[in-house]
Amino acid sequence: MTKLFIDDERFPVTDDWVIVRSSKQAIAWVQTYGIPTHISFDHDLGGDDTSRVFIQWLTDQLIDEKLKFPPNFSFTVHSQNPIGARWIQGTMDGLVKNFG
Repeated sequence: MTKLFIDDERFPVTDDWVIVRSSKQAIAWVQTYGIPTHISFDHDLGGDDTSRVFIQWLTDQLIDEKLKFPPNFSFTVHSQNPIGARWIQGTMDGLVKNFG
């Protein structure tokens, strides 16, 4: 099981995560290794960067059938930005429902 932790500052509670600090790093990681079995999202990634950039890229990849969710894919949102967290939750719920 591969777990991707997208956050510009924080660290996961356990050490079994791959940590990326920007949407660019998240995209590069998924381009190299594919979609992990679990992703934990922060919304705000420093400056103007957010996880929305990664999720919009992921959406395009799923629509174009360049990527597929692995079996039993799951995600969590650990962002402290309530509006951003709701956007991630809703958008990812829709992606999993339609492409999972």
